[in-house]
Amino acid sequence: MDLKTARVFVRDIEAARDFYSRGLGLQIKVNGSEYGYCVFKAGSTELVVEKVAEDAPGEERILVGRFTGLSFTVQDVEATHRELAGRGVHFTGPPERQFWGGTLATLQDPSGNELQIVQYPAAA
Repeated sequence: MDLKTARVFVRDIEAARDFYSRGLGLQIKVNGSEYGYCVFKAGSTELVVEKVAEDAPGEERILVGRFTGLSFTVQDVEATHRELAGRGVHFTGPPERQFWGGTLATLQDPSGNELQIVQYPAAA
C-alpha cells in the first residue's frame, strides 16, 4: 500500500495556504480556498488542508490545533530548521536527537497544528 493523502484541519484557510506554500515551501496542487480547502504536493503524498468552521460540531472543532503525527523528511534538519525559522515558521524548540538515532524538530501552523521535520540516521 502507498499513503496517498494526509489531512490537516485549520481555522483560517488563507493563513494556512500562505503557511504551507510560503512558509514550508510546498507546491499548491489545488487552490480551493474559496471552498475551504487546499491540496499541496508533499513528495508522493498529497497534503489536504481543510477549514473547520468556528460553529462546527465539537467533534470537528477538536481536529484543529493538535499534534498531527505528520513528519517531513529532510536531508539536514539543522539547516532546514534555520531556513524555515527564517521564513517565520514557529518551532516549539530546537532540533533534538532521538534515542533511535534520528533528529527531529516540531513546528506549528497558524492554527496550532504540530508537524515535524525529521532527519533519519545515515544507513550503517
